[in-house]
Amino acid sequence: MHPDLALLLTTSGSTGSPKLVRQSRRNIESNARAIVRYLEIGEEERAITTLPMNYTYGLSIVQSHLLAGASLILTGRSVVEPEFWALFREREATSFGGVPYTYEILKRVGFFGMELPSLRYFTQAGGKLPPELHETCARYADAHGKRFYVMYGQTEATARMGYLPWERALEKRGCMGIAIPGGRFTLLDVDGAAIDSPGEVGELRYEGDNVTMGYAECAADLAKGDERRGVLLTGDMAARDEEGFYTIVGRKKRFIKLFGSRVSLDGCERLVKEQFPGVDCACFGKDDALCVCLTDPALPARAADRLAELLGVRRRAVSARYVREIPRSGAGKILYRELEEAP
Repeated sequence: MHPDLALLLTTSGSTGSPKLVRQSRRNIESNARAIVRYLEIGEEERAITTLPMNYTYGLSIVQSHLLAGASLILTGRSVVEPEFWALFREREATSFGGVPYTYEILKRVGFFGMELPSLRYFTQAGGKLPPELHETCARYADAHGKRFYVMYGQTEATARMGYLPWERALEKRGCMGIAIPGGRFTLLDVDGAAIDSPGEVGELRYEGDNVTMGYAECAADLAKGDERRGVLLTGDMAARDEEGFYTIVGRKKRFIKLFGSRVSLDGCERLVKEQFPGVDCACFGKDDALCVCLTDPALPARAADRLAELLGVRRRAVSARYVREIPRSGAGKILYRELEEAP
């Protein structure tokens, strides 16, 4: 094995075959130090575990708190269980993290009506939070004297690449934010040239010491050195505003064409959730064929009609079907391949 290799983590595998990401000690330490800095983690912090430790986001919480000399409250309880919140209050937890699905669940169990005196801040990563839920989190934090951080990252960059400063959480709802300390973002057009004008969409490029060494798909790959040289093409499409704040609009590979119109599958999911609050959904497809899966048996036809109308495409380009539940990984990410392969 290469002497710099310190850790192997799998990618989500939601849209393809899982790969192992090769992380170095330098990657891990630089990312943990950046997280400690922007979250202002001190020795007095006590984070309670809400995410799997083999998931890059969950592990980064462990690493950053250990680096800062802070404490961790370890539990296998879920946020839907009263015992979780009893432990939270008993041990006076100061923070927790969650993916978008975590916050959808928290809204259902009444989190935003809870009084949690010890809570100092809470974080979100693992995908784009719907703007209305982002606003709900930010308003709760503002009303209760807490800090809410939206963050952005990938296993390929150890964990975190961007964050939204808590002071701007409400004003910049929907934004991912700015690069972490020591990192740098650039937007690239279809020809790979840098985009300088605000408001234009391009692929997000990141530079930093936390960019990992590369992938491993077989044992021989463990001997490889640093193939990325501190640069990562994220595969995410984003736009930058006049103040330098970035908003993720979708995955580069999560776009299809419907009769000539370029359509974001992630954007379609957001549209469906906005039109039919409370429903869980997932979209996949290929050119001229968009499929929407919903967890409400009464909605497929209505959702397909409405989505075709909003997108301005022919109705026959959109199909919809009921599924009992949207399959997700342990980190809460949608497993699109399972939906595509379902009969």
